[in-house]
Amino acid sequence: MHLLSKSTYMRGKQCPKALWLYKHRPELRPPVSAGTQAIFDSGTAVGLLAQQRFPGGVDCTPEHHYDYAPALAATQAALAAGAPVIYEAAFQHDGVLAALDILVRDGDGWIAVEVKSSTRVKEQFVEDAALQYHVITASGVALNAMHVMVIDTSYLRQGAVDVQRLFKLEEVTEQVRAMQPAVQARIAELKAVVQAEAEPVVGIGAHCDTPYACDFKGHCWAHIPAKGSVLQLTNAREKQWELYARGIVLMKDIPAEEPLYTSQSRQVDGWRYDRSIVEGERIRAWLGELRYPLHHFDFETVMPAVPLFDGTRPYQQLPFQYSLHVQTTPGAEPTHREFLGDASGDPREALVQQLLQDIGPEGDLLAYNASFERACLRGLARDLPQHAPALLALAERLKDLETPFKKGWYYVPAMNGQSSIKAVLPALVPALSYADLEVQEGMMASLRFAQLLRGEYTGDMEQLRRDLLAYCKMDTLAMVKVLGVLEGV
Repeated sequence: MHLLSKSTYMRGKQCPKALWLYKHRPELRPPVSAGTQAIFDSGTAVGLLAQQRFPGGVDCTPEHHYDYAPALAATQAALAAGAPVIYEAAFQHDGVLAALDILVRDGDGWIAVEVKSSTRVKEQFVEDAALQYHVITASGVALNAMHVMVIDTSYLRQGAVDVQRLFKLEEVTEQVRAMQPAVQARIAELKAVVQAEAEPVVGIGAHCDTPYACDFKGHCWAHIPAKGSVLQLTNAREKQWELYARGIVLMKDIPAEEPLYTSQSRQVDGWRYDRSIVEGERIRAWLGELRYPLHHFDFETVMPAVPLFDGTRPYQQLPFQYSLHVQTTPGAEPTHREFLGDASGDPREALVQQLLQDIGPEGDLLAYNASFERACLRGLARDLPQHAPALLALAERLKDLETPFKKGWYYVPAMNGQSSIKAVLPALVPALSYADLEVQEGMMASLRFAQLLRGEYTGDMEQLRRDLLAYCKMDTLAMVKVLGVLEGV
């Protein structure tokens, strides 16, 4: 039985209280969301593909993730049998368990490879590699080198996926060896935490979200109000915690003489005085520049770690869906047009063909955070050069509905200092909500369509298509409603 694993060690390094709660009060953790699970599944798929970089290995993956005894035994058997490569090699030393993605024989020793679906080696990757190095070497295995393997975004797929070029190795041997004294000291500290009867006294702080958002925030942050706290002060990560350390929890209690940026003062005054801002002249001038017919426009994209189509790179934004609500004149009832790829292949050519039919030669395109749609249009123009002139012309017609909110021309306290559509819509049009939709945010839409493309989705595919269409339609309908509020000032 082990007291610590790589994941619990890293959890405890981030916050000892989180480790104790994980071990003693697991019921306080919320269920893993479908979106989070999809991200986990994607990482697992990347790890399996990475094994092809070192073929012919013995797989020691346990049948049940909570039962590592068979994996430990299988690893020892593979070592004794002279296996050239071992996948998911498991080791345990002094109550600490470590499972390594790939172990490669190197003369009389071994090379350890930890796989990440990231595009760069992050500090926390080196830290968990240091723990693996400790456990593996303490178990009697000689490690000649330690590597972290990540995704190489310079790889351009042409034909079958080339795993030699998709992944790149970065050696971290010297770093992890230098970290060994600190690792051993940390292990002793965290074992004591796990074995303690009482919950550690650890205040909330920036560590709650660094390097990962803690899943016990609902417990530890129970005293923080959902709205109006200093921890929601915009563009002020350090300032938030400085104020909190001074005993200031609510924005309305921030001293009047406190130095703040204009956007922060607007947010604080909103809570302190219930103050709204409506700069009608500026808003009307901006509205007057919009050219009709007006096309409320929104893309949904997928960003697969492993390129799915020729001519694409890892994590490239690939539009697969759009929604359009078109108004011929200010305040007119909109007509709706939409596209959703059929997931049988690369959706971009069909998407572009329909998009160029649905958007005529006149009028502006109105998007929320238009830089995203502009980047997507330019990316499509790059990859589909036969449509480049028309797509680039569309990009030039884009206007941004976020502008009046981002510039502070229209602000109400319920926006809580934010200008995103998810903050503005409930503040201005509370009757319109995403809450009743099965797909409620863009990340879920992207993950679900990626599953469709890879043939991994096991649910009702027609229902999922209806859910995706409903979500994207809501995005542009929300823009119509928000614009209507602005037109009423």
